[in-house]
Amino acid sequence: MSGLLIRKGQADDCQLILQFIQHLADYEKLSHEVVATADDLQRTLFGEKTFANVLIAELDGKPVGFSLYFYNYSTFLAKPGLYLEDLFVLPEARGKGVGKALLAEMAKIALENDCGRFEWSVLDWNQPAIDFYRSIGAVGMDEWTVQRVDGKALTELAQQAI
Repeated sequence: MSGLLIRKGQADDCQLILQFIQHLADYEKLSHEVVATADDLQRTLFGEKTFANVLIAELDGKPVGFSLYFYNYSTFLAKPGLYLEDLFVLPEARGKGVGKALLAEMAKIALENDCGRFEWSVLDWNQPAIDFYRSIGAVGMDEWTVQRVDGKALTELAQQAI
């Protein structure tokens, strides 16, 4: 698509990344869960020890979306995997190939790093996203459920470590 650029996120993008995270949280009706700050993003994405990577989508020079991903590992494949944590495109840029371009770039990165899988989760009520993911060949893993330990439960579990 003409005018579309996908680039790696940079340290000076932290405020922009946070804005995209807030937009995504609003869309997912989870804005009350966002406690991240631009400083947190700076430290964890671009600091001494990084935990994830970011791509920024620009349309005609304007940032219109992002994806945040990290690597995991498949013991069954004995290969790394790429996990998409967040994907968001501003409403006015949807339907213009931005989301597909971000996913395609991550698929390319996955192959360049010998990943055996490229995975992500989607809220079960987000039918537009599910339909979009099916259109690019993604398959739902309905037999799997996400499990999470956080907050007080995470602290209590950690206190049980030997």
